[in-house]
Order: sequence, then C-alpha cells, then structure tokens
Amino acid sequence: MQAIDVRLGPRSYQIHIGVPHKEQLASAIREMSPAPSKAIVVFDHRTESIAERIASQIGLDKSRVSMIDIPSGEESKSILHLEHLWKRLSKAEADRKSVIVAVGGGVIGDLAGFAAATWNRGIRFIQVPTTLLAMVDSSVGGKTGINLPEAKNVIGAFWQPCMVWSDVTTLASLPTREFRSGLAEVVKYGIILDPGFFDYLESHATSILTRDENALIEIIRRSCLLKAQVVQEDELETTGLRAVLNYGHTFGHAIEALTDYGTFLHGEAIAIGMTMAGHLAVSMKRWPKDAWERQSRLLEIFGLPTRMSESIGKEIQVDSMIEAMMRDKKNAYGRLNLILPTRIGQVEGVSDAPLDLVRQSIAEHLGSQSA
Repeated sequence: MQAIDVRLGPRSYQIHIGVPHKEQLASAIREMSPAPSKAIVVFDHRTESIAERIASQIGLDKSRVSMIDIPSGEESKSILHLEHLWKRLSKAEADRKSVIVAVGGGVIGDLAGFAAATWNRGIRFIQVPTTLLAMVDSSVGGKTGINLPEAKNVIGAFWQPCMVWSDVTTLASLPTREFRSGLAEVVKYGIILDPGFFDYLESHATSILTRDENALIEIIRRSCLLKAQVVQEDELETTGLRAVLNYGHTFGHAIEALTDYGTFLHGEAIAIGMTMAGHLAVSMKRWPKDAWERQSRLLEIFGLPTRMSESIGKEIQVDSMIEAMMRDKKNAYGRLNLILPTRIGQVEGVSDAPLDLVRQSIAEHLGSQSA
C-alpha cells in the first residue's frame, strides 16, 4: 500500500492506497494511540461482504466489533438515519476510545463521519471507501454531514478521519455507471489544479476505463495528493482556497436537489455542472472555448453526461435552478459565488457573474430548452 500524508498537526493522518496484504489493516490499527476499545463498522447492504471482511481484519476480538447497516442511497444522509445511527452506537456502548469504521461510498462516509463528530463530542473514525468517487474525493478532507430536502450537506462538521484505507480491488466489481461517476471528480482535479494530470487522463483513458490496476492506483494517488495539498492549506475553508474543489458543484448540487437525488449519480450531476460552469466561463471570456471543448470531450470519453436529456431537462426550469443555486452554502451576502476556470489547471472564485449569462449556460444544457 502506498501512503500519502495529510499534514494537519494533531489531526494528521495517512491515506493508504493499493492492494493490501491480509494483516496490513490490523497492523495499521495497532499503531493507533490510544488503542481502540471497540470498533463499530458502518456499511450498507451493497458493501456487506466487504464490511464483514474488514471487520475480520481489524484485529480486535469479535466481542469488541459491532456491525451497523444503513440503507444505501443519498436518502440515508438524513436526520432520521443519523438518529438511527446514534441509537445503534448507544446500544453498542461506543465510548470515547471507540472507532467508527465507515465502509462504503460517500453517503456512508459522510453520515458515519458526522456521527463520529457528534458522538461523545467526537470519536475517531476510519474511512474505508469502496467507490472511486469516495476514494478520490469524499473520504479525504474531513467534510461530514447530512442533507435537508432543500439543500445538500448544509448540516455537518469538519471532522478528519484518523485513517483512509483505499483497497483498489473493491473497484473491480463496482457497477460501470458508478465507476464512471467517480471519474467526474478525477477530471475536476485536472481542471482546477494540474494540467499535467489532465493530459495523463486524456492519454490513459483506455487503461482507466478498463480498470487497469496500475492506472487506478495512479489516478487515486494523484487525486488524493492534490486534495491533500488544498486541505492542508485551508482545512476549514477560511481562506477561500478550498472552495476551488467545488468547481461545477454549485450547478451540480442544484441538479441533484431538483431531481430529488434520484435521477443522477453525484458524479453525473457534477459533470453537467462542470459543463455549465465551463460554458459560463467561455461566455464571460474568462476561459478559451477550446479548453472547454477538451473538458467536454474527456467527460464524454469517460461516459459522463454533459447535458440533460430532453425528457429530464424539460422538467427543470431555469429559474428553479437559480433558486436552488442561491441556497448553496458557499454563497454570502446574497451573491452567487461560483468557481470558474481561467485555464486548464487553474480556477478562481467569481461573485459577479452576469445573471443572464448564468441563465444561458443553464438553459443550453437543459435538453432543448432555450434561455
């Protein structure tokens, strides 16, 4: 396993990436201080077999390991399921020396992480991401939380994991649609921070799509390195630097909310969101059109949508999109704050985008609608 350090003083931790040997996880957990009194493994039914394997590899007596299952899907990031998780932690007698082990995708990581942040005013948790999206994005950086029906991730806390354990072999059985969804966040890192990485994605697209193990380790490693660099410089989003990670997300989160979190996978919504944001940057003459076309072409090569189908798009009004975007937690003083590219490898925050151009960029990608 390769290890990447996330240096955050007393909250520092390592991201382990690769194909682990059977005893490696137990060895890593034995190095934790203080030693865990109990381990509570949180998973959904899709990751049950992986969770059972992880539970057997933790290195604690079976009597000190509890299993808690959560329904799969974005709907589980709710007050109702958070309360359920708290009650199960109480039943498991989780104390301040316990560790929560989140096995699954971003939903499980966000929910279990927020439970860890709030249980006994904060206990340790380990991220064991099983999807590409979670490995390259949500498992790193300490963002945890739940949704309200009106907006995504508006209730939450920054709570860093004590370890991230990314076993790339779990990606072999990931459904094609979910695997490709994760590639949206990978493309994002190239656009916002690293033109060389974007070039790599273009030249190694075939290896990535066929899930070549070495290619997967490389894109996860480079994505995590880039995110770790940003998190180390702006852990709590106080300087504005970490906001660059939200490229395409203001549009994408609005799409998810307006389709009740059930039509698009997260990465699919973000792919459309990046296309809208890139189109807006071109319209504002902040980004060359050929760069936007390169982005769109790579997203399409990876099997990701760059616009909604006509049947879905006709159900969404441009004004509804604007309203949903205005509820984004990055906004302030009633202004729409967007992350827009200036070149491949660089983006910047923009709070003065003309509303008519924002509307046009949305309408261009809502099926056959016009502004």
